[in-house]
Amino acid sequence: MKKSMTWAEWKLLLRSRKLIVPLIAILFIPVLYAGMFLWAFWNPYANMNDLPVAIVDLDKGAEMDGEQLALGKELTDKLIDSKQFDFTKVSKSDAEKGLENEDYYVVIEIPENFSEHATTLLDANPEKLTIVYKPNEGFNFLSAQIGETAMDRIRAEVNEQVASTYAEKLFDSITEMGNGFGEAADGAGDLHDGAAKLLTGADELKGYLETLASSTVTLADGSQKLAQGANDAAKGATELNKGLGTLSKGSADLLAGAQKASAGANGLKDGIAKYTNGVDQLTASYDQIAQKEKEFGTAVGTLNEKSAGLNTAASQLVKGSTNLDAGIDQLSASLAPVLASLPEEQQAALNAALSQVKQGSNELSGGMQQLAAGTGSLSAGTAELNGVAGQLADAYNQALAGLQKLNGSSAELREGSTALASGNKELSSGIAQLAEGVTTAQKGSSDLASGLASLTEGTGTLKTGTDTLASKSKELAKGSATLADGIVELDEGTLTLKEKLAEANETASEVNPTDKTYGMVGAPVDVEKEGINHVPNYGTGFAPYFLSLGLFVGALLLSIVFPLVEPAIKPTGAFGWFASKVSVLAIVGLLQALIAAGVVKFALGMETVNTPMFILTAIITSYTFIALVQMCVSILSDAGRFVAILVLILQLTTSAGTFPLELIPAPLQVFNTLLPMTYSVQAFKAAISTGNMSFLWINNGILIGFMVAFLAITFGYFALLYKRRYSKEIVEA
Repeated sequence: MKKSMTWAEWKLLLRSRKLIVPLIAILFIPVLYAGMFLWAFWNPYANMNDLPVAIVDLDKGAEMDGEQLALGKELTDKLIDSKQFDFTKVSKSDAEKGLENEDYYVVIEIPENFSEHATTLLDANPEKLTIVYKPNEGFNFLSAQIGETAMDRIRAEVNEQVASTYAEKLFDSITEMGNGFGEAADGAGDLHDGAAKLLTGADELKGYLETLASSTVTLADGSQKLAQGANDAAKGATELNKGLGTLSKGSADLLAGAQKASAGANGLKDGIAKYTNGVDQLTASYDQIAQKEKEFGTAVGTLNEKSAGLNTAASQLVKGSTNLDAGIDQLSASLAPVLASLPEEQQAALNAALSQVKQGSNELSGGMQQLAAGTGSLSAGTAELNGVAGQLADAYNQALAGLQKLNGSSAELREGSTALASGNKELSSGIAQLAEGVTTAQKGSSDLASGLASLTEGTGTLKTGTDTLASKSKELAKGSATLADGIVELDEGTLTLKEKLAEANETASEVNPTDKTYGMVGAPVDVEKEGINHVPNYGTGFAPYFLSLGLFVGALLLSIVFPLVEPAIKPTGAFGWFASKVSVLAIVGLLQALIAAGVVKFALGMETVNTPMFILTAIITSYTFIALVQMCVSILSDAGRFVAILVLILQLTTSAGTFPLELIPAPLQVFNTLLPMTYSVQAFKAAISTGNMSFLWINNGILIGFMVAFLAITFGYFALLYKRRYSKEIVEA
């Protein structure tokens, strides 16, 4: 009976053109789906050079280290020569217009500051090189995505080119730096030699400054004694001036008395009688005058001697003040280099102290000169006064002798009065000279007092300056010790610097860059793809998905052309009825699978790891989908096709044939393990690419399980339907 129903089914099929022609056409449905899709998307990147892309080069170029950069032009020429896309160099306006008119999928714009930004690497705020990428995503979204991938490559190439340029400049700088290190090492050697000499000079300077410090202490002590002596001399000069004033007044009175005595001597002869009475008193007075004259002569002699000594001392003071002024000038000149190396505060303090010392020295020199002039005048006056005093002593002696003779004899008194008149005349002349000398001495003593007052003031300033000089010279000596220690460290540091610079020169000289070196710096990392289960193109990658889709669509269309339930003859049993339908579906499913697998494998040239397993998987997949569609349509009729389409949609979105499962929404991921296309896609992948036979058989086993379950359900439906429709008729017959 099975053969009769199956034969009847095939006989009806082969004799009916309405069935056989559509069935033959349906055999190629999987090829139309899978083959056309795979052919169209087999290797789309192979035709990238036909994708129109516009390039707008606005770069104005820039100059870097004397060389002109035109990175925009270089990039444009390189892109056009690469033929990665159908690149066309156009103006900005034409590019925007072409993008709007869908003449170009992408516009690449190189801004005018492209090369300029490449020169800012070492600036405080370096600017990145920017390439403007303008895709028309509405025109074709995938072209925009492909363009982004290409832009990544372009960016990598530009980065490599710019980095190589920088690397070349960097290695040139390293070479120049190495030469500079050599010159610097030579200079460091000279610096080391100079530091050694400087160390020697610093040691000598330290000794000099220590000597200067001790000398300035002695100078300060001497200036203090000088100030004290000048103060005492000023006081003595003041007293001397007062005494000479008194002497000047007394000499004037003496001169007036001498003149009167001379006049009285002329009238002595007439009044001898009267005079004789007073001879005794005169004799006594002359004894006293003689005594006082001796004291006066002694005082005048002492004054003459002291004034001569004072004049000599004043001359020595003038000479000493001149030497002191010259010594201070020499000291200032000697300290000038040392002061230049000191801090500004110490320089200012020492300069002020030296200025005060110099000013005091100048004032002291002027005062000493005035003192010398005054003491000279005083010495001359006292000399004259001494001579006059001698004459006065002789005159007094003569007068005393005359008085003695007068006292002895009147005649002799007359003679003595005559001699007295003559002596008084001479006395008047001598006293006049004495008055003149005293006046001159008084003027000299006044100048001496004034000069000594200035000397006292100058020595005070000198003392202050020498005290400051002593203090600062101690600090200077201490600083020179620190300077000497620092120069020792400088000497050691310059030696180390010389050695390190020599090492740096040797290291830098070992750098010999080439174009490969520049390329290495520009692109130090190469990515080597060492993948497993190589997939050569898009077609091979999408084949599992599109083959599954094509075979499912073929099964779905088969349900439209071939009656899945209606028997060719009256059924004699449920199994025969079911088997007659399955026999046709099995042959059609087999042919569909063989045609689709053959075209994809041999016509499109797809590489497969295991071709027999690939063909077997196609057959199992075809049978599984036909069993699924047969079950849905047999049980639900036209509604079953709608259910089958829903199942197809769910399978297309959840089978992970395109995007990974993890990238689809979580609620849809639930259907992944519940639908057969998931396992057909995985089985195809194992047969085509991975070669994992255990994984292939696991998935094929699941497909076979689905197929058996669908066939069992369909057979159950046929048994139930046969029981309802035909079992009673067979019993009655």
